[in-house]
Amino acid sequence: MKAIDRFRRHPDQVQAEMFRQLIARGADTEFGRRHGVAKHLTPEAFAARVGVQDYESFKPYIERMLAGEKNVAAPGRVTLFARSSGTTSDRSKFIPVTRESVWWNHTLGMRDVAAVYASAKPQTKIFDGKTLTLGGSYVRENGALIGDLSAVLISQTPFWSGWFRAPKMETALIPDFDRKIEGICRECTREKITAFAGVPSWNLVLMRRVLEYTGKSNLLEVWPDLEFFAHGGVAFTPYRKSFAKLIPSEGMTYLETYNASEGFFALADDLTRDDMLLMLDYGTYYEFRSGEQIVPLEGVRVGEVYAMIVTSINGLWRYEIGDTVEFTSTNPYRIRFAGRTRQFINAFGEELIVDNAERALAAACEQTGAVVEEYSVAPCFMGLNTRGAHEWVLEFSERPDTPEHFAEVLDRELRSVNSDYDAKRQTALDPPRIHAVPPGTTLRWLQKTGKNKLPRMRNDRTVVEQLLKIEQ
Repeated sequence: MKAIDRFRRHPDQVQAEMFRQLIARGADTEFGRRHGVAKHLTPEAFAARVGVQDYESFKPYIERMLAGEKNVAAPGRVTLFARSSGTTSDRSKFIPVTRESVWWNHTLGMRDVAAVYASAKPQTKIFDGKTLTLGGSYVRENGALIGDLSAVLISQTPFWSGWFRAPKMETALIPDFDRKIEGICRECTREKITAFAGVPSWNLVLMRRVLEYTGKSNLLEVWPDLEFFAHGGVAFTPYRKSFAKLIPSEGMTYLETYNASEGFFALADDLTRDDMLLMLDYGTYYEFRSGEQIVPLEGVRVGEVYAMIVTSINGLWRYEIGDTVEFTSTNPYRIRFAGRTRQFINAFGEELIVDNAERALAAACEQTGAVVEEYSVAPCFMGLNTRGAHEWVLEFSERPDTPEHFAEVLDRELRSVNSDYDAKRQTALDPPRIHAVPPGTTLRWLQKTGKNKLPRMRNDRTVVEQLLKIEQ
């Protein structure tokens, strides 16, 4: 907690230290030599020499690391790679995970989650039991371990499996999701589980299966000491009511983390707030892009949405990760996840982003009694004699009082939070079109496509049409 407080109070100093360490670390790599990275560089000179990278531009270096070459973009050979959802041209992308980043980024992040929670709840009994972690799977190719980030981390921290984490590593890493769930039910329903960690959507599937397996009505009847859920990967708002029903306890605490394949970036250090503290001493140097302008951390402004650019201990250099964040505070630096740079709709000039959608959905659910667990939005394009619209494919666990009321509130809130959308609603856009799909549709889509997240917004109808086809 003292270390966290240090970068709260001295963010510029800590980020300067991170920058110097990273420059020194990368100077003798192939990437560093090619771009003139040297220990004496200032941040301004570094930015001038190293252009902003994305997966496509950085991919040749990643392919060489996957092939086993040493000293490509990080010292030595990288043998760990986190596989995540692909770009427009690749089904999957592969992010290097150095041994240093396992310990001084991801593992340190989870340790700090525990520290923050224990500091806020000094009477906690969380360490009397285990944290149930729903991991992914991995494969070994050419001497490298490639898989979901959760699987990579579990494989590299095996001692945690016995001390703090459930299920056993061999169960957590079962490739088939349904078999993994069954194994967890058999193994963990007799364990003392005090916490969960992971992506809300996948954990919701697990929790419902646990109730089916045990015949209980809620999770407290299975695990009466359950008190904490560290979640990340997707926005928690659509799932909050479902979790409240599954875990009917006023003492249950939910803490948001921002742990991506590219790094552990933020966590909710104040349980009374809905934003996250940007973690500045995890081997990451941050820059932020707003339009064409790129600024360092000290140049950001509250209320503005930025694309995040990282130089990090895992061998990424000025790498735009594809996420956008909104700063809620600069003293200390706190952020709120705002969406993906490629997940927005601007088919009619409305510039609708995920953050707009999340706020409008929350209001629509509140006013109509609905609970939305998954959703995806796509444009309905204009015809010769018809206006455009947005089609919302929604997976409800609780239906609204009426679809018409839900659409009305959703539309009103979107117009309230987005002036461009409001302007287009007066000229080119009809009200939202609501399409409810049966529970489980998203899970079937994820299993069929091999993705781990449902895209919230697309400027084309590919995902929405796939969901509607599954429904049939």
